Parts: sequence; C-alpha cells; structure tokens
Amino acid sequence: MSTSRDGLAANIPLMQAGNEAILTALMAHGYTVAAYPATLPTPRARHAAAAKAYPMQGILKYHGLADWQTRIAYLPSISLNSDAAHTVTVVEYDPDLGDDDIWMGSEPAHGRERDRVIQTLDALRGIAGVTWQARVQTRNFFRAKVAGKGLGSSASGSAALAVAAIGALFGPELVANHRFVSCIARLLAGSGCRAAVGGIALWLSHQGMEHTDSFALRLDRPGMFADAALTTVPIPSRIGLKTEQAHHDAPDSTLFAGWMTTRSAEVIAMIEAIQRDDWQYLGRMAEIDSMRLHGITMSGGDDYKIIGWEFENIALFRMCNDLRARGIPVYCSTDTGPTAVFMHRQVDADAVRAAIRALFPDIDIIPGVVAGPAELIDVHTARALIAQ
Repeated sequence: MSTSRDGLAANIPLMQAGNEAILTALMAHGYTVAAYPATLPTPRARHAAAAKAYPMQGILKYHGLADWQTRIAYLPSISLNSDAAHTVTVVEYDPDLGDDDIWMGSEPAHGRERDRVIQTLDALRGIAGVTWQARVQTRNFFRAKVAGKGLGSSASGSAALAVAAIGALFGPELVANHRFVSCIARLLAGSGCRAAVGGIALWLSHQGMEHTDSFALRLDRPGMFADAALTTVPIPSRIGLKTEQAHHDAPDSTLFAGWMTTRSAEVIAMIEAIQRDDWQYLGRMAEIDSMRLHGITMSGGDDYKIIGWEFENIALFRMCNDLRARGIPVYCSTDTGPTAVFMHRQVDADAVRAAIRALFPDIDIIPGVVAGPAELIDVHTARALIAQ
C-alpha cells in the first residue's frame, strides 16, 4: 500500500506557521506561555509523592504520532477533563532497588504497559542525572460498573504518573510549572499532557517540533461554562480496540492530511469561542470531529479496518439530532473508542439522561462536570485508596 503519510513532512512549514499563529492568538487574548525551566531543583532520593488526575475527552482530537519516542503528534488538539473517573498514583525513588517496581492496581505491570511507565521514569532520571529505580503504585477509579473504551484513562494515568514522579524526584515547586509537567506527561500517552493541565486544554504539537515546545496550557478561566454539564456513557470495545494500533494506522488514511492542515485555523476559532463562553461551539466541534476521527481510523488500514464504534453509538448520535430538533442543545463526543460523552446545559441534564435511558435501559450513565488539573495529594491517603 502506498501510504499518504509519505508526503506529510511536506506540510511541516505550514504546521509551523500555524503554530506561530496559535501562539499569536493566545497572546492576543491574554494567555501567558510559561517558559520551560532553565534549571531544576536538586533531585531527591527516598521521597514519595502522590497525585490524582482526571481523564480527558477530545474536542479537537488527534490521531497518529509523528515521533513515537516523545509522542509528539502531527497536529495540535484541544480536550476537556472529565470527572467521570480518576487515577491515583504514588511514586518513590529508591537507590537500593534493583529494578523498577511497578504495580497497576493489585497486579504487577507487564509488557507494553510497564515499558510506557518506565519511559517516563527514564526521562526524568536522564534529566536529573540519576539512575535510581522507583516504586510505582497506580490505580484507576471509575464511577461505573464498566470502564468503557475511549474514556481517557490512559491520559489520567499519564498525568498522575508525571506529577507524582516529578514531585517525588524534585519536590512540589516543579509541579507548579505546567509546561514542564505536561511535557513529561506526554511521554506515556500524548493526551496526558492535556489531562495534566486540566479544564479545557490545548496541546501544541506538529511534526518536527522540539520536546520542550510540545506542551499543553489551559484555556478556560474561572467562572466560564458555569451552565455546562457532561454525561458520560462508558461503552466497552467488543473488538478489543487498541489505541496504539489506531495511532499507527491513522496517518495512512487519505483523509489525514486535510484534517491536519486545517487544524490551526480551527484551534484559533476555538480559542475565540472560549472567550465568548460559547460552550455550544465546543460541543458542535467535538461532535463533528468525532465523525472525522472515526473516518480516519476506519480508512487508515488496508486489509484490516479498525471500526471503533459499537452499535450503541449510531443510536446515540441520532438521539442528539432528535433532541436538538426539539430545542435541546446536546452534542455527543467519542474519542478512539465507543465511550460517549455528552455536552449539554445543566438545565437539560434530566432530558438528556432520560433519552439515553429510553434507548438503553441498563446502560451506565455518569453525570459530571469539567474537571481540573492533575495535582499532588497526601501520600498516605493515596496508598490507602490504591490498597482498597
């Protein structure tokens, strides 16, 4: 198969210009882009730190990694954090350990999951100039009977790991530098950089970008979107969908280049919508970009097509059309998997959830709101939660 990704590098100058335009728009609206730290605190051994982070849901979504080692994406993206779930992680560096000791829930980590955690730890060890091994305990907490695929828990796990590992190795002061934290959070899961900063977050990224320039910053301000609510419907993937496989295939879609090269203008329009407190614009774009994301996902492979939606998704998208025709503004968003997140007004929450229940009486429905950034929490409390 002749892949469309062969020509993507030709778009680097366009994407660089788009990134500069985004930065200009941010400054015009009063956002401050933090500097990457020039110096770091002295690393500390045998200090433990714990963090809590929330999953994200894409608004302007991303697929495909231009650099798999640093997990830099081909295009910038925007998401919002959701309180439908969270991750708690504890990290402690110990020079006496012979190897990293990594636990996910009550089980030791293995394979690719372990490798991705170690990549983050290795990055921090390299920056600090130490070789100390680490103890890592992490657990995902879901507000539903099933986790669902596409809920964003890899992002919350990545963000919680980054904050806990930075806090353990360097102390809490460095955790306050969201640019540094989001760069490290990106290394396990790209979208983890947005989960780290919380709220409605922008991830600056394009092919060829330097590690320290591909970071996230929060776009919403206190008091914004006060009338907005979220409803999450976790749906499992019946095909055992793997996000990394979708990332691998997506750039081969003939739809990918157009999606990528129009993104900078969409980001700038989204920044302007946020200034207007226009949550309906966010919802509309999240819904249409769900369609585009899955079109790219389904058309990226050759013999094997990744069809990430389940039968529930078509009914739920059509439900939104029906509700909007009745004057209820609600929008459905999906990321790589079938889990659906609905954006709507607080006043319409009962109507939206009743419509979902009418379609699927036994499905999990999680009421929620936009959640904040990853943050340090008490280590003893975190260990007790993980041990439950």
